[in-house]
Amino acid sequence: METALYLIPVPLGETPVEQVLPAYNAEIIRNISVFIVENVRSARRFLKKTDKNINIDDIEFYELNEHTNKNSIGNYLDPILKEGKPMGIISEAGCPAVADPGADIVALAQKKNIRIIPLVGPSSILMSIMASGFSGQSFAFNGYLPAKPQERAQKLKQLEQRCYKENQTQLFIETPYRNAQMIESILKTCRPETKLCIASGITCPEEYIKTKSVAEWKKSPIPELGKIPAVFLIYKG
Repeated sequence: METALYLIPVPLGETPVEQVLPAYNAEIIRNISVFIVENVRSARRFLKKTDKNINIDDIEFYELNEHTNKNSIGNYLDPILKEGKPMGIISEAGCPAVADPGADIVALAQKKNIRIIPLVGPSSILMSIMASGFSGQSFAFNGYLPAKPQERAQKLKQLEQRCYKENQTQLFIETPYRNAQMIESILKTCRPETKLCIASGITCPEEYIKTKSVAEWKKSPIPELGKIPAVFLIYKG
């Protein structure tokens, strides 16, 4: 197996691994004994779901999340550099290094000229664009918007202007417990004709993807998304 840093996607929720990830990924995982993970406990659970015969006690974990001091990650890639071992990055859910602290390690690996191999897996960003009916020719992922209502409204207006001026789809996300506030801000701030797609729980049994104009959303029941990861997309009406 090639000595490299493998970027390993993780399914959302309780979706069976084999339903969304190719068998090749499991083959790669079986041959890695050192992982950089966002959360050790959930990473262990994912590895066991991938292959119940994996001996978790033989695996070494480096934790990397929002609480990790970036100055302390300099030695995380030593197993590759000093021992020639392949390593994997596992995020909490979705694709590593996309709206994810794993990007810091990938940047470090690029700097140290380490081969990086991204594995195939579901991307809620691309899948939501596919299902929205919006432009897939030009789009921008904006990550998390400001949490403060006034700043969030200002940012939404800026993104909406780009939809109309640049013919560009704008995507963003929010912490699940604030999804309701995000929807409320969009409906309050954006033009009636602006289109909003709410895409939540992608690939999960509770998957919900619906596109309507802001005016139509105001007359419709709002989905309950208090605990479900969601992607929000806006586009010109």
